[in-house]
Amino acid sequence: MKSSFPHVLRCTALAAAAVLSLTGCNKIKSLVARKPAQPTPALGDAASGKIGAPTTADAGKPNTSVAAGPTHPAVPAINKNAAVMVLCYHRLEEHPRAHDPLAMTPQEFEKEMQTLKDNNFTVIPMQDFLAWRRGEKEIPPKCCILTIDDGYVSGYDTAWPILKKFGYPFTMFVYINYIGAGGKSISWDQLAEMRDAGVDIECHTYYHSNLRSPGTGVDKPTRVLVDRDMQALGGADGFLRKEIVESKQVLEQKLGIKVSCLAYPYGNWSAKVRDLVKEAGYEAAFTVYGQRLGYSTTYDIMGRYAVEQDNPKIFQEAVAMQGGGGGPSAQSSNLEQFAAASMITQPMQGETVSNSKPLIKANLAAMGDVDPKTVEMRLSGYGKVPAQYDAQTKTVTYQVAQPLKDKNYSVILTANVGGKPAETRWDFAFDPTKAAPAPPPKFTPKP
Repeated sequence: MKSSFPHVLRCTALAAAAVLSLTGCNKIKSLVARKPAQPTPALGDAASGKIGAPTTADAGKPNTSVAAGPTHPAVPAINKNAAVMVLCYHRLEEHPRAHDPLAMTPQEFEKEMQTLKDNNFTVIPMQDFLAWRRGEKEIPPKCCILTIDDGYVSGYDTAWPILKKFGYPFTMFVYINYIGAGGKSISWDQLAEMRDAGVDIECHTYYHSNLRSPGTGVDKPTRVLVDRDMQALGGADGFLRKEIVESKQVLEQKLGIKVSCLAYPYGNWSAKVRDLVKEAGYEAAFTVYGQRLGYSTTYDIMGRYAVEQDNPKIFQEAVAMQGGGGGPSAQSSNLEQFAAASMITQPMQGETVSNSKPLIKANLAAMGDVDPKTVEMRLSGYGKVPAQYDAQTKTVTYQVAQPLKDKNYSVILTANVGGKPAETRWDFAFDPTKAAPAPPPKFTPKP
């Protein structure tokens, strides 16, 4: 005998459905009485946010709704031809020692800030510059970035009030060992106050050692600490990691900030240093080899003009965006440096080439009175190469013979200019997968 239990369940379900149907109808009638019926929106009606199919009443009517979909912020049009120069200051003092390359009077500093305004420079924040380089933000065509190095308290109590008068943003590059050291040094509390007011704070290493010769370029008390760390950290490589990587971490932890930039002490760097800069995640690293910066300038060897009160030429070159204003921290004090941005080079600064045997070429006319017998070219990974110099056109050329293999290359040109040693350098990248430019269309005359 079959159980009647399923039959009972079916009957119960049908009865419940009938009750719900009647109740639902009454509720629907109540709703209709209170509010006029609205047409069902078209599928993906962005205005209402509802999804549904058109009703019969909508048949034959044009669908003016916009399809729903993810919204993305508009990408700004980036002017890749904008030019940027970066000024580097150190200490402001009312009565600086004679011939002190790091010191400047507040009056002279304020005068130079006015000169920027008079020459139509737009002073932009460092973070705007980085966003522009990422293709995220537009900047004016002629810009300046202000930086103050080391962590002297005059950046807080003297430079900052002057910059507030002009409404100029600026960046403080500080090194860890000097913060809170007393005397002329800035404190962590003062840095925190500046941070809260919107001042950009970036890294200038841990001890401010010469990175090309770890352990040099510091005073005697600091040298004791450096020697201790050199032993504890396994030599130069471990010490460089503390200078570049750990210093960034300490600054971020102490101030709760994101550090994006590094300033090389004395403007010095090496291949190992550049590797650590990349590992640490810096977006930009700066030398004191003054140059015009562009959209494609190599990110980890960006030049700044290290301004000196006793050498007004550096500031003049900065305003003109030319020359190589090395300042007191240039890699070689007896070497005049010229920015490759002021001359025509091939490949261009920051260019990526696909040809494994490119022609390397530069016009040295911008360097001045070049002694033809002293012109030499060096290519990273190759050393000195047999370049040819044409004194009439002032052009030096070298045809690469051995195929390129690395991703990044530096070209260094040296010569005597006006009887003094001078140098210029630029960088390019090699990518064999990059598509070669299409040849120009051939002209075929019509019959």
